[in-house]
Amino acid sequence: NKGGFKSKLKNSLGTIRLIWYELTAGVGAWGSLKPLLAALLALIPFLFIGQHFNREHQKAFDWMMLQVPLLLTLVLFPILWIWSIFDAYRIAMIDVTMNENEKRVLEAL
Repeated sequence: NKGGFKSKLKNSLGTIRLIWYELTAGVGAWGSLKPLLAALLALIPFLFIGQHFNREHQKAFDWMMLQVPLLLTLVLFPILWIWSIFDAYRIAMIDVTMNENEKRVLEAL
């Protein structure tokens, strides 16, 4: 009966591992949450923290400087802000994908 218990435990753990893999799209918890966190940080207006989170400090600084004249035109500022949210999410997704691809290549070697 011990062999049966070990087999059931092994199957249960395998099932849990498969469900976790599917929930996180195979990139783990951080890979799944990083783009969402970058987008949430980018929701904070004026600071472009999503870009800083993605270590794109020059882009964040440039956009912060660009917003100064845009603040005078309240029509264009929301466009830049919405674009920064999208860009932070997109760059984080690319970063996760590149890291995952690199990891898979190294595992294949």
